[in-house]
Amino acid sequence: MIEYVDGAVIPTGFDVPVEPLRRAAHYSGEQGCIAEARSFAALFLERLRTEWCATIAQAVEDKVLLVVSELVTNADRHSNGPYILDLEGTDDAVTVSVYDSSSALPRRFPRDPERIGRHGLEIVHALARHVAVERVPVGKRVRAVLMLADA
Repeated sequence: MIEYVDGAVIPTGFDVPVEPLRRAAHYSGEQGCIAEARSFAALFLERLRTEWCATIAQAVEDKVLLVVSELVTNADRHSNGPYILDLEGTDDAVTVSVYDSSSALPRRFPRDPERIGRHGLEIVHALARHVAVERVPVGKRVRAVLMLADA
């Protein structure tokens, strides 16, 4: 059983959540959206700590927020419409998905420290356990899975 005391979730050892925690936010591309997306993700991680009793080290939280920043920035720069940030998590992993209206799939460029810009997907691949890109009926989805135990 899980008891709720003043909004906190206390595991009693008998019950754990069955469904992953999932939250989504819609952004129009206006100034400040990337910062809003990072704040939304930080609040999501805090809720994951509370509802799933997830242990999330600061280094892992920083990785999640950086992946959110990179994927939302890419959607903001390369799509002609609104985009959605979808977060799903358990005590093991967080999945960051960004849907946008562009059907053009992102390109991952070879590592090049001399190149200025275009490192976003390279960074996401370096931080995430799994990255997938797929076309969806209204554009595309870029999804990155980060393990919470990774330091």
